[in-house]
Amino acid sequence: MRGMNDTSSPRPKIRAVRAVRRVAAATAAPVTSATPSGVRISKLLAERGLCSRREADAYIERGLVYVNGEQVTQLGTRAAPDAEITLATAAREQQARQATILVHKPIGYVSGQAEDGHQPAIVLVVPDGQMAADPQRFHPGCLKGLAPAGRLDIDSTGLLVLTQDGRVARQLIGADSDIEKEYLVRVEGRLDEKGLALLNHGLSLDDKPLRPAKVSWQNEDQLRFILKEGKKRQIRRMCELVGLRVTGLKRVRVGRVMLGDLPVGQWRFLRLDEKF
Repeated sequence: MRGMNDTSSPRPKIRAVRAVRRVAAATAAPVTSATPSGVRISKLLAERGLCSRREADAYIERGLVYVNGEQVTQLGTRAAPDAEITLATAAREQQARQATILVHKPIGYVSGQAEDGHQPAIVLVVPDGQMAADPQRFHPGCLKGLAPAGRLDIDSTGLLVLTQDGRVARQLIGADSDIEKEYLVRVEGRLDEKGLALLNHGLSLDDKPLRPAKVSWQNEDQLRFILKEGKKRQIRRMCELVGLRVTGLKRVRVGRVMLGDLPVGQWRFLRLDEKF
């Protein structure tokens, strides 16, 4: 037994405990209240129209993204908003192979996933359904990841865009999209000048004001709508608000791309010389 005045202590044991604590502190995740500086690179890529955020993450994981000349491979990496960001050649080549397809959707097909027994428009993208004059031929790879870039109601017909390219999807349906969509709308009912003015600007849906539109008479029973947004059943609901009933609706243009002579139920590839 140690005496009352024995000042010796089990220092080796204390040192061991302290060492364990230091190792635990070193391996623990750092905790900080500071907000990380910069913007996620995936967000910057999407905002600049270089690719979608999902594509950006895939490119980063594969080491195909460079920031100020340095390769980035870590997801969540941030950079200054004005940083120089480039994609490697392999990423750009992959983008060049991504297909965008134009479908003349018939009535009775839904734009996206099958619902209520109705088939999605993508089932029309088969070799036998390709427009005869289309110079680029069908290949199975064009179906992988193909998704609609915008909606077209089940009881509407006309131009529907399907794409593998996140840049195209963002351009057409991104929150900051300014792309026009043009429709020919057959209606029943009476429309005075005040009602026509409201269709152009002044209506609200779901308690939110609509963006200004361009609406004019095409002939005695058909209106031409040009919109820069696409809420669910928007045109039909707009017409109801001014006392009209829609009996037919056809989308004839998305941006600078026209439906043209594409037959109902057929499809073709977006040409290299076409831009939305």
